[in-house]
Formats: sequence, structure tokens, C-alpha cells
Amino acid sequence: MRNEPKPSDWDTIPSHVEKNLRRFLDLFDETGTKTTCFFLGYVGRRFPDLVKETAARGHEIASHGFFHSCIYDLTREAFRKDIAESKKVLEDAAGKAVKGYRAPGFSVDQRSPWFFEELAAAGYEYDSSVFPAPHRTGGMRTSKLFPHVMDLGGGAKLTEFPITAVDVLGKPMCFFGGGYLRLFPYEVIRHMSRRVLDEERPVVYYIHPREIDPHHPRSPMKPLAKFSAYVNLASTEPKVRQLLRDFPSTSFEGYLRDHPVS
Repeated sequence: MRNEPKPSDWDTIPSHVEKNLRRFLDLFDETGTKTTCFFLGYVGRRFPDLVKETAARGHEIASHGFFHSCIYDLTREAFRKDIAESKKVLEDAAGKAVKGYRAPGFSVDQRSPWFFEELAAAGYEYDSSVFPAPHRTGGMRTSKLFPHVMDLGGGAKLTEFPITAVDVLGKPMCFFGGGYLRLFPYEVIRHMSRRVLDEERPVVYYIHPREIDPHHPRSPMKPLAKFSAYVNLASTEPKVRQLLRDFPSTSFEGYLRDHPVS
């Protein structure tokens, strides 16, 4: 369990998000990559110019919720408010529609059966929250490991991009983001990426701005969570740079434009 600061205290904590995200934006420029940046509504409210700059540099803006609240900690009504407020703040800052969502901590599971319906009702067109392997704050086993359209009834639909997992000895494992990407050697990540692509699935990579910065502010944590959060931070930038050189990448919006999902 993490002892994370309360949102009411966030404004008092030094922020590295502008510096760190711009390092990523420069890296994306260097490699000719366009990607999807999932912003907290809070970050969009506090740093609207950062959202605007990210969009102006050709990247898709999507929502990561407002205060990084786990879905299972919210009532249906609170979640509805959260996704509406974050969407509006980000759209106002970016000057364009926000179509995508990712749950904080991949925290969608059986405890929130209304999750997908509420996203569609709020005007989101796709989601990338399903983590099809065990995860500290979520995890939802699914047989659909590829992008697919969910029919929610009443004409409502939502495209789901599950986080990429690979079968290893009969169990799904992730190699492609966060602590997993930092922990595994690059050669393993490259091999697993090629394996997924050989199955004609796209690889969903994910990384946080803090993960490019070994000196960002840290929170007290239990040993396992601390290891996951801080292992190999110095490896992030070279790994991401090599990934973007070895595997052409695009945003979710770009993928949907070029590869219709059914």
C-alpha cells in the first residue's frame, strides 16, 4: 500500500511533471513519434499550457481521471462526475475532443460493473484500462487480448484496447510498461514485442513522466511497492528511445484511423 499525498496537498508539493513530460515530448520529436498522453484533469487544470503544448506538438490528449482515484473507491455517481470534469478541463485546454480514457492503476474490475457504460454515456469512444493479468490495484482476466468493440446495449459501443500481455507458461504477463518495462532487460522486451506483433496484435506501451526522472519527489511505501515504483528509473529513457527506433508507434486515435476495429 502506498502512502500517497492527498489531492488537497498536491499544490504544496514540488512538481516535476512539466520538465519530465517535455523530455518525453522532445524524445517523441527526435524519433518522429506521435502518441497518446493520458492527463489527469488535475494536471490539466494546474498546467493547461502543458496540455495545449502537447496537443500542438501533434499528440492525442486523453483522460486519466481527475485525481487518480481508483475506480473501485468511487461510487457510480462519483465516477460519472470525475470523468465528465476531467474531459471538460482537458478539452478546454487542448482545444479538441477527448476520446480516450485509462483508469488510474488499471483499477477496473468486477467491483465496478457500470464502468464501461458510464464511459460511453460521457462521450468517450475508447478505453485502455483492462489489465489482463494480476495487478496490485486491479486486473481483469479476459480472453480478448486484442482491440475490440464492446456492445453495451441500447446502441452504445466502446472500443477497448487491453494492456498487452503475453502468455508465459500458461499465465498472462506484461512486459511493456511501468515497472515491468523498467525491470526487464531491453532484449526481453524487444523479443516479446515481436512475439505480439507476429500474432497480429498491436503492442500497448505505457510509461509515466515521473519514470524518466530518478530524482522526482518520493512517497513512503512498503518494500514491494517501493521496488515497483523506483526500480531502474535510469533505464527508462534509453529503453523508450530504442523501442521507438525499433518499433514504429502511433496514438490510439491514429491506430483507429488506420486499423478499423470491430
